[in-house]
Amino acid sequence: MRSFARDREILDRRLSAWKTVPAATPPRGWLRSLRQALGMPRHELARRLDVTDQAVAKLETSEADGSIKLATLRRAAEAMDCTLVYALVPNSSLEEIIDRRAHEVARREIERVRHTMLLEDQRGGEEDEKRLANELAEQAKRSSALWRN
Repeated sequence: MRSFARDREILDRRLSAWKTVPAATPPRGWLRSLRQALGMPRHELARRLDVTDQAVAKLETSEADGSIKLATLRRAAEAMDCTLVYALVPNSSLEEIIDRRAHEVARREIERVRHTMLLEDQRGGEEDEKRLANELAEQAKRSSALWRN
């Protein structure tokens, strides 16, 4: 049987180095910044990519505004003897994201039934509610419904 918790742990370890990499993109984008730092004229990058100077200008603009295709960015990087590095880096550990989401699902479920329980005078104590929230969160972690709204 597959262990998603183990998969998350492995992926978290692989991504840990990325958390220290500054995510700020240069204001005019990486393509233009690297090309200029290399002292490579626009027409030379255009020649290497077999496109026009204007096409390179459009590439640089589209990269800076976030609309460039990854395949195009990879090709431009290779033309400048660079490697495109692409990653989605979670803001916290994957386990923390799952846990936070599971507790959100549990809180919603408790809120949904709280009204009915009050009407039927069945509301338990605070400790009972905490225990129920934890049980529901653990169930949610194992459910495909975890990410449903």
